[in-house]
Amino acid sequence: MKKDIVPHHGFQSITAAHRALNLPEPKHPLVSLISGCTARMEMGVLAGSHVLHFYKISYKPKLNGQLKYGQHYYDFDGGGLLFAAPGQIIGPGAESDSDEGPEAAARPRNTLLIHPDFFLGYPLAKKIKQYGFFSYSVNEALHLSDEEKETVLSVFSMIERELDSRIDDFSQDVVISQIELLLNFANRFYKRQFITRKAANHDLLVKLEELLNDYFNDEKLVGQGVPSVAWLAGQLNLSPSYLSDMLRSLTGQNAQQHIHHRVIEKAKEMLSTTSLSVSEVAYALGFEYSQSFSKLFKSKTKVSPVEFRERFN
Repeated sequence: MKKDIVPHHGFQSITAAHRALNLPEPKHPLVSLISGCTARMEMGVLAGSHVLHFYKISYKPKLNGQLKYGQHYYDFDGGGLLFAAPGQIIGPGAESDSDEGPEAAARPRNTLLIHPDFFLGYPLAKKIKQYGFFSYSVNEALHLSDEEKETVLSVFSMIERELDSRIDDFSQDVVISQIELLLNFANRFYKRQFITRKAANHDLLVKLEELLNDYFNDEKLVGQGVPSVAWLAGQLNLSPSYLSDMLRSLTGQNAQQHIHHRVIEKAKEMLSTTSLSVSEVAYALGFEYSQSFSKLFKSKTKVSPVEFRERFN
């Protein structure tokens, strides 16, 4: 018996989200900052599975799931930031609180909602898509130190003051600058988090290499093709974006580049130690067309597979 598929509740506009939360309509239809006790209510009402068609940046004073490596916790405990891009499924319970009570209610919290149309005509419309943390999963949230927390909250306060002011010709420019400032700080703090998690991330890198070794040694390439970033990330319980950014911090290569590097190294081995033709090597490495393999090989080594074999011999 098939289970009934429950559709995710979608919010097409920020105004619709405000109405669902019984909040006053936003002062600007394309951007809103929900703060204080109303943000706490927002966390509860939107705890179920839902889809937002706008960006969401949330500060939580308490994050679950500190990273434990050995007997030590390596994450800061000053709250943190969670990010979601338009169209992502959020929940259920993605931002639920681990603590209740009066002291929890008194903690500051902020949720910034930004419709993509707010960025139209500004460079940030394109640049915002380059911030990988908008595709991170909830357990990959940014854990902030006390100093970082104060920095983030100060930017939220600036945005709130600007949105509460009279809208004029400069309002959008100012708010977009403040949002970009918040994103740049988040990018910097995530880079710091990769550094403070270096030992644990190195352990993940070892597991990644083991996965790739098993994949190549089991000859899965022929039947399944080159492993995808999504497959590797799933095996490590990471989001593809987080895996790529983590690898870039450790090796200077993103996940796709790392996979291609391993494929090329395997190709070099086969070209130099076997008599297989280039087409046979391509097939053994999971390529449907040998031209695709040759193109990738040359882009990475500056020589064709045939030239590599000739030079090697």
